Amino acid sequence: MVEQVRADSGATSTSPSTVTAVLRRVVGAGEGAEGRSAWRRGRVLAGLAVVTAGLLAFHRAVPNSVGRLGSLLEAFLPWLGLVVLVLLGLALLRRSALALVALLLPVAAWTYLFGGLLLPAPDSGPRDLVVVQHNVSDENADPAGTARALAGAEPDLIALEELVPPALAVYEKTLAPDYPHHEVRGTVGLWSKHPLADTRLLDIKPRGIGEGWSRGLRTVVGTPRGEVAAYVAHLPSIRVGASGFASALRDESAGLLGEAVAAEKVKAVILLGDLNGTVDDRGLAPLTSRLNVAERGMAFSFPTALPLARIDQVMARSGTVAHIRTLPATGSDHLPVAARIRLE
Repeated sequence: MVEQVRADSGATSTSPSTVTAVLRRVVGAGEGAEGRSAWRRGRVLAGLAVVTAGLLAFHRAVPNSVGRLGSLLEAFLPWLGLVVLVLLGLALLRRSALALVALLLPVAAWTYLFGGLLLPAPDSGPRDLVVVQHNVSDENADPAGTARALAGAEPDLIALEELVPPALAVYEKTLAPDYPHHEVRGTVGLWSKHPLADTRLLDIKPRGIGEGWSRGLRTVVGTPRGEVAAYVAHLPSIRVGASGFASALRDESAGLLGEAVAAEKVKAVILLGDLNGTVDDRGLAPLTSRLNVAERGMAFSFPTALPLARIDQVMARSGTVAHIRTLPATGSDHLPVAARIRLE
């Protein structure tokens, strides 16, 4: 075919008509029976592509009434990108032009939702705060090493959850030289390079949980950029079982935390915590509707062995979470996350 074109034209390059013919053969889109079948085969793959696009674009429409399936989908929403890749491979194997065109829908939806997170981190600015959030685990065998690793990122603030004796004393001693200001309430704490004031226990305990449950604090950080109300929280755990996604307690606690943030008088707010949910999960809507979430970075933080979701969160009001990233593993089943916040 190519030789014939060259002989006729006297040229040494492939003609546009030849390139078009080759491309048509790759997707099976040439004229005749082969081309027609390329637009007929792969209908199931095309249908799956459309369904995947629908789940990405309209995940809020998936009901939570049965097993909280909507929240379960949203907990792993970015991973639908893998479904798109699998469908792409199958479409190429089937040489289905129909499926390839249909795949443009989920690709566009995924890119709209998550593409921005993959962009490079913006340059740091003079009004930036660096913060670290980490569920250190109540079974952490090396609290001193964990504390040194977190301080090595040189953040302004370090928020910790699952603080239990005697590990708490180790964190206090190890962090004291670089972080002279700290507050602990229940099993959560905040270490700061800047003075802390007006600290109080944050009541985010759902109904039905015993009185000993204490997982929230609020304090005011006197930063060089002005006062910032800092909230540290550890919301109830979720479970995935035969009955579905058990998140009722987490959702109730998120609602209480959202009400506290809404009532906060200090303009600038930073929330750090193990929220046991992703920012796409509608169960965290009382928070994500009031606070800005990270603009750059995926930072999957749990579980350490195979991070599948970022449930350790940094959010802000009157500030932008410019970038979030994970730090190297410690003795916890969570990865630490570090975020850069640009105050307004």
